[in-house]
Amino acid sequence: MSAFPAVAVTVDLVVLTVRAGTLSVLLVERGEEPFRGRWALPGGFVRPDEDLAEAARRELHEETGLPPGTVHLEQVGTWGAPDRDPRQRVVTVCHLALAPDLPLPVAGTDAADARWTPVADTTSGAVPLAFDHDVLLAAALERARAKLEYTPLATAFCPAEFTVAELRRVYEAVWGTALDPRNFHRKVTGAAGFLEPTGASTTRDGGRPAQLFRRGPATGLHPPLLRG
Repeated sequence: MSAFPAVAVTVDLVVLTVRAGTLSVLLVERGEEPFRGRWALPGGFVRPDEDLAEAARRELHEETGLPPGTVHLEQVGTWGAPDRDPRQRVVTVCHLALAPDLPLPVAGTDAADARWTPVADTTSGAVPLAFDHDVLLAAALERARAKLEYTPLATAFCPAEFTVAELRRVYEAVWGTALDPRNFHRKVTGAAGFLEPTGASTTRDGGRPAQLFRRGPATGLHPPLLRG
């Protein structure tokens, strides 16, 4: 007989999108104990026949309906405090997912409801989260905010073709700060390989036609776009 207790493994997802200029996170209302009726990050137990990445992709597809591979998904970290789940010892691997404005979510089989919630409502405590999901969310948010400084990750929130103004609003929503439009335009168009012009323009921002861009081949930003 093993001297080691059984440990369950889960994946939890911090799914972020920008809706109406507001950074929002996908939350589900728990339909079962523990924390029945409380809001939580979507996720679930890892099945015996799948690895962590497969479990995360499956949960993301079940919660958003998006096909695997169409959304930026990366591992943030692992949490395993002995008392983080009152049912048993549970170790969770948190993943960060980023996508353009997503449709209204549909609650899964074990959830009472699902909704997009402004991140500010969770970080302020107005919407308390179950388990230790406030800690997971904080870690994923900092990962996203930091990576916007030195990678083209912000384009994951944008459609395939976007304007500089639309990209700027992503940075403003994620960082929670206003940016000078002219200074921002100079920086993003001056970062080698960050943006590629499509040759087309749009008036969807209002006013004069604005040039449309797509993400370029760069994997890092030089120079970086610093929050300060």
